[in-house]
Amino acid sequence: MKDSLRQSMALLHTWSGLLLGWLLFAMFATGTAAYFQDEITRWMQPEVTGRADPVASARGAVRYLDTVAPDARSWYISLPNSRGATTQVYWQPAGERPPGRRMTQAVLDSEGHAVTLRETRGGFFLYRFHFDLHYMPVLWARYLVGIAAMFMLVAILSGVVTHKKIFADFFMLRFGKGQRSWLDAHNVTAVMALPFHLMITFTGLVTLASLYMPWGIAANYAAPAGFQEAVFGRFDAPEPTGRRVPLADLGPMMQSASASWDGKQVGYISVSNPNDAAARVDIGRAPGEAMGARGETAKFEGATGRQIGEHRAQGAALATESVMIGLHSGRFAEWGLRWLYFLSGVGGTIMVGSGLVLWTVKRRAKLPEPERPHFGFRVVERLNIATIAGLPVGIAAYFLANRLLPLHMADRAEREIDCLFLAWAAVLAWALVRPAKRAWTEALALAGAGFAAVPVVNAVTTSRGLAASLWAGDWVFVSFDLVMIVLALCFLHAAGRAAQHRSRPATSVRRAAPKVSGA
Repeated sequence: MKDSLRQSMALLHTWSGLLLGWLLFAMFATGTAAYFQDEITRWMQPEVTGRADPVASARGAVRYLDTVAPDARSWYISLPNSRGATTQVYWQPAGERPPGRRMTQAVLDSEGHAVTLRETRGGFFLYRFHFDLHYMPVLWARYLVGIAAMFMLVAILSGVVTHKKIFADFFMLRFGKGQRSWLDAHNVTAVMALPFHLMITFTGLVTLASLYMPWGIAANYAAPAGFQEAVFGRFDAPEPTGRRVPLADLGPMMQSASASWDGKQVGYISVSNPNDAAARVDIGRAPGEAMGARGETAKFEGATGRQIGEHRAQGAALATESVMIGLHSGRFAEWGLRWLYFLSGVGGTIMVGSGLVLWTVKRRAKLPEPERPHFGFRVVERLNIATIAGLPVGIAAYFLANRLLPLHMADRAEREIDCLFLAWAAVLAWALVRPAKRAWTEALALAGAGFAAVPVVNAVTTSRGLAASLWAGDWVFVSFDLVMIVLALCFLHAAGRAAQHRSRPATSVRRAAPKVSGA
């Protein structure tokens, strides 16, 4: 009975991991990079230097908005934190309805002066691609991502049942043993961060639970707006009076809000009817100040600065959802914990990739003619190359495009993203026409060369190369370049190992593959 159950779980583990494994690899890789999305964005905008104080930045933003949009219907100010140095402001022209449409934006320094930055979506694109994908409707993408996450959860749970010696095998990482080595790599990366993999997969589903299971909201609220009000609060601004009254100083409001949140910093400020007697100011907590993602908000009269309300998510269900979303995004994590998130994500990426390769390694040994596999096998093998080696090539191309594309190119941010997908598609095309073993070597070498080129191109095109950043103590740029070098060495080493495997003479007799309980 136990063997039958384990065999059933092995079959479930194999196919749940394979059918959407290529999408899961992309989700893990880009989601892992997103833990440093702010730092990636800073690297991709080398014009930004220094740090900024949130209160001074808020006052500078008001001075700027008073100049360029004094009669706007609303202002929105996104404040800097310890990981950023710029303030983003958005405003809606007067008379524009409904609110929130056609927002104009600018990027400011701490003094409230507009700064000219290269257009890029930076690390934010990698974060959004993690669950929104690209070139397809967002709703379809999120449903597809949700299905993939469910497959991942099934694969993890069935894998625990399948590998009866999974924890013992954690200490048995053997190199150069063919299928056994791939299984060891798969087991080690799976067990090393197993709690993280379970947490990140389950909480990922929770973040979009209202999309996947909307029936609870429909049963308890007459309209979705009622649910949104319960979660985020309802602060309706009155109609403007037409009587001009300057906006009160935001500094005391921010200090009052922060004090009511036990010292947690402000993340954003929204102003309705600015410079009007009916002005209202909503101040929200920064998402990285607590584990819960549903931050508190406070409301003030814009003319007097008097606090007139606040909102906190109420109830065990909302508190649980807030913490789960916060655990998934990891915005609350300080440097040490964020690196642990990142390394665990790298382990998850390797786990998915090694599982995909293990599928082909295990089945090739059972083929009547291993050098002439059937069509389905060739499809899986080519997709493995295009995903495991092709996506890193695309990410390296994304970083290189940021430095090499003309600064004033139209739609420059979209062209950077196009470079990623064009490079990824090129690797897929190359994998389709080349012998598989050669394609592995060449694609991995290209990924290594791409990552190695990033620090070099950065040093040539900016004044913030590795040596200059080390001298200036700019640890964001230093860390980014060092990570690129480590990735380059890893991919070049993998390419070397693939070349060694390709150069081994074929034998006329195939050795029996070791018996394992699942892929």
